[in-house]
Amino acid sequence: MKMTKKLGMTLLGTWLIVTGLLQVVSIPIPAIDTLLALLAIAAGALILLGK
Repeated sequence: MKMTKKLGMTLLGTWLIVTGLLQVVSIPIPAIDTLLALLAIAAGALILLGK
């Protein structure tokens, strides 16, 4: 279970960094909204499974 929570926190950190960078730098990446949504769902699920 500890590995699941650690992976979830890593995905959450990645999501936060990418979301912040996209606000600062305007890079046209197709379907980035969908990818960020899937990353957020995966991070949330893994964090909840780790508790």
